[in-house]
Amino acid sequence: MNYRFRKRIPAILFSAVFWAVACLTAIGFQATPAFASDYNKQTLINVDFSGQDLTDSSFTKANLRGSNFSHANLQGVSFFGANLLGATFEDADMRNATLDTARFSKANLTNAILEGSFAFNTKFDGSIIDGADFTDVLLRKDVQKQLCQVAKGTNPVTSRDTRETLECD
Repeated sequence: MNYRFRKRIPAILFSAVFWAVACLTAIGFQATPAFASDYNKQTLINVDFSGQDLTDSSFTKANLRGSNFSHANLQGVSFFGANLLGATFEDADMRNATLDTARFSKANLTNAILEGSFAFNTKFDGSIIDGADFTDVLLRKDVQKQLCQVAKGTNPVTSRDTRETLECD
């Protein structure tokens, strides 16, 4: 190899790595776990967030249809106006989350903890809430009645009965 070519090898390698990272980022590849971030207005259909610590992240108006948040730490997360159709939240910790105007239609909230969350205009049509803890969650009365029709189970972490946390009759 001639001297001029050997001198350029570090620059060529740097350029190759730079373009590889840029291309992977452009197609949505994530090599590291998600942390508190801004996912606002993003389309994240069928994304696997399971087991991740997403404390205080924001998913405002994001399309999260079919995404998996099982066993995730979602404390303080904002799902304001998000589409969560068919999303999974099994054993998720959603304490003090903002869920207002989100659509949890056909979502799986089995054993989720929603304590202290704001969910006044949230839709839960066809959702599974077995063992979910709704302690101090602000809900509209019609939504509360709808959830009471399907509420059952006890949350394994808080030991609270789902019907009691919803203040069902």
